[in-house]
Amino acid sequence: MKFTGLSLLVFACSFGAALVAMAIGHRLPSHHVSSDSRDVVKLVLGLVATLTALVLGLLISSAHSAYDAQEAELQQLSVHVYELDRILSRFGADANNDRDQLRRIVAGDIARIWPSDGVGGATFAPLAAHQEAEMLVEGIGSLSPKTDIQRFAQNRAMQLIISIGEIRRLLAEQAQGGLPLPFFVVLMSWLTVLFFGFGLFAKFNGTVVAALFVGSASVAGAIILILGMNQPYSGWLQLSSAPLQGVLAQIGR
Repeated sequence: MKFTGLSLLVFACSFGAALVAMAIGHRLPSHHVSSDSRDVVKLVLGLVATLTALVLGLLISSAHSAYDAQEAELQQLSVHVYELDRILSRFGADANNDRDQLRRIVAGDIARIWPSDGVGGATFAPLAAHQEAEMLVEGIGSLSPKTDIQRFAQNRAMQLIISIGEIRRLLAEQAQGGLPLPFFVVLMSWLTVLFFGFGLFAKFNGTVVAALFVGSASVAGAIILILGMNQPYSGWLQLSSAPLQGVLAQIGR
C-alpha cells in the first residue's frame, strides 16, 4: 500500500538518522560537543521542531476537514439519488427505464470507488458512465407529465440530476488529492534533520533508543493519517460505501 510505504520511509529516515547520529556523536572533536556548540544545535533543533510541529498540525487539520467534507458529500449524493428515484416512481411504468438507468449509474460508481464492494462484478468505463448519465438526463426530459404534480416532479428531477452530476464530479476530483511530492520531501528532510540532532549528543542505551523509536513511529503515524484522510477511498481510513449501497437496494422499489 502506498500510504504504508511512505510512512515506513519516514520512520526509516528519522529513526535511522538518530541511530547514525548516536554512532558518530562520540567521535566528534571536543570543541564540537562543547556547551556553546550544544546550545546552538539545540536552538536550531527547536526552530526545526516548531516548524515541523506546525506543519504537521496544519496538515492533519486540513486533511480531517477534507475527509469530513467528502463524507458529507457522499451522504448528500445518496440522499439525492434516493429522492430522484422516489420522484421517478410517480411516473409509474413510463419511468422504469430511467430508474433502471439510475441503478446502473449507482452500481457503476460503487464498483469504481469500492472495487471490493462492486455489485455483480460491474466494471467502470468513463465513457460509458458519461453516456449513461446523459441518457438519464434525456430520459427524464422526455417524460410526459400529465398533472401539475408530475410537472413539478419533472422539474425537481432535473434539478436533482444536475446536482448529482456536480457531486459525482466533485468527488472524483477530490479523490485525486494528496500530499505534493516537494512538500513531502521537505517535511521528511526536516524530520530527518530533527532526529539526527536528537541523537547527536545522546548516549546509546535502551531508554534513548526506545524514546527515539516511539518518536519516529509517531511522526510516521501522523503521515499515514494525513495521506489516508486526503484519499479517503483507499487505505485504512476508507469511507464506507454503506450510504450508496443502501440507496441501491431501494432503487426501483
